[in-house]
Order: sequence, then structure tokens, then C-alpha cells
Amino acid sequence: MPHPKGGYRNKDGKRIPGVTTIIGRFKDSGALLWWAYSQGQAAERGEINSLYDKRDEAAEAGTLAHLMVECHINKENFEPDQDYSEDTYALAEQGFENYLHWADNNNLVIVEQEIELVSELYQYGGCPDAIGYDNSGNLCLIDWKTSNGVYPDYIIQLAAYKQLWEENNSDRITGGFHLLRFSKEHADFAHHYWSELEDAWEQFKLFRKAYDIDKKLKKRA
Repeated sequence: MPHPKGGYRNKDGKRIPGVTTIIGRFKDSGALLWWAYSQGQAAERGEINSLYDKRDEAAEAGTLAHLMVECHINKENFEPDQDYSEDTYALAEQGFENYLHWADNNNLVIVEQEIELVSELYQYGGCPDAIGYDNSGNLCLIDWKTSNGVYPDYIIQLAAYKQLWEENNSDRITGGFHLLRFSKEHADFAHHYWSELEDAWEQFKLFRKAYDIDKKLKKRA
């Protein structure tokens, strides 16, 4: 997901935080700590040379499939910026084909992609992956992830994007939220859907308020 080079700014030119920055400040670190511990154990056994070795290797197929989808939507030739093994390509292509099958069956039509938006009401910015129409003609919000699971912060992120879109556009999100996920190692494709995310939006509003309070507390520490 892109991020403006100079960060997000409100109408007065003041810098404001992005959705992922706000959520990341209060993200559960348990999974990350366990991953770091596992990587440390692997390094001690001589299986890897650095903390990020296996993470980078495992993410290749899923990341590659994600890139294929982006190029397909933008009608661009797929030209990866690095070399991948034949096995990785095969896994990514299978994941990409599975996505195409799902998109065709659901008559998904992407109308906007990677739109930089700002909420003047709540003072934050964000860049939804895509806005599109489903097979019933309803406008929906679509997000892609390369991940081995679905986590609460993904859902909160989607809810925050809905506010950004509807605050800046007259068209409402009536078709719900689609999370399209590729697993890291094998690029397995999975579709997750929510018709509404009111509780996630309430959580984001709390995070947004806590983010400002946290900045004030840091100045007092």
C-alpha cells in the first residue's frame, strides 16, 4: 500500500497520521515477539544467517501473486524487479489464477485503486487498496494482504477506510468489505467478507483519540 512521500496533510497543511500508523501504535505485539523468538532459535541452530532470512523467503510467493493482481487491475505488463525461482513463480501464478477465478465468479469491477484520502473530521489519512462493484451492483471496499492469517487490525483498517471514502465521496459503501489474502509461502488465495464493521470503527475512533493522548504523554515523560 502506498504512502504519500510527505505524509498525509489536512486542508491547513498540517501533517496528520495515517491509518496504519495509528493502528500500529496499539497493535498486539505477541505474534511479533513469538516470531522474533523463533527466528533467534533458528539462527542459533545455524539454519539462517540473519533475523529476516526466512521471513523474506516465505513472503516471496504471496508477494509475487499480489503484484500480479495489481498489474492485472492496472492493465500493466508484469515485470518483477527481482529474480524468483521456478517454484516460487509456479505458486504465485496458481494463487493469481485462483484470484481471477473468484473475481470472475463474482463479477468484481474495480473502479478506484490506491486513492489517497484525508478525513478532516477525524484528522487522519489513508489509502484504500480498491473500491469496486460486486455482482449485485453494490459499492464495496477491497483490500489485499499477504499474510498467513486474518488479524483484528486488518478489520479495523477496513473500517477506517470506509470513513475516509464516505467523507470524501457521495457514494456509500453498501456492498461491505472484502479482504483478499495470499498466504506468504504458498500464495494460497482466500476471500474474507464482512457486511458491516461498526465495532471495528468504534475501536479505530478510540485508537485515534488515544494516539493524540499518547503523543502528549511522551512529551511529559
